Amino acid sequence: MSEDQKPMTSHRPYLLRALNEWIADNEMTPHLLVDATRPGVKVPPHTVNDGKVVLNIAARAVARLSIDNESVSFTARFGGVSHPVFVPIAAILAIYARETGQGMALPDDVASSGSHDEPPTPDAPPEDGSPAPRRGHLRVIK
Repeated sequence: MSEDQKPMTSHRPYLLRALNEWIADNEMTPHLLVDATRPGVKVPPHTVNDGKVVLNIAARAVARLSIDNESVSFTARFGGVSHPVFVPIAAILAIYARETGQGMALPDDVASSGSHDEPPTPDAPPEDGSPAPRRGHLRVIK
């Protein structure tokens, strides 16, 4: 990228809004998988399991849903009690339809991976001959 070009904004909130609309348009229930250990995440502590929380963001389940370029926020009832929820975009791991599991694990921002000039490349295997470490994957458990 040349010096006079401004870096692009994060693509994650745009993907999130588009997938939320797609799931809702298909009359399904959008759920977010959130890393609750990330800074700024505000969810009821009793909803967190192994550092993660799944949030139903369907229009019928939340009030005042806002998905902007920095965060997702809304008010929802947990155990019959209304709670404000705030999730920075960086803490959202995936969005999917509860009924089918279709959706997407959100990719990391290109800007956070280093060079802006070239697309990220896969890690080279270790030189000592040991197998490359396995990457994690997302599984929907019902």
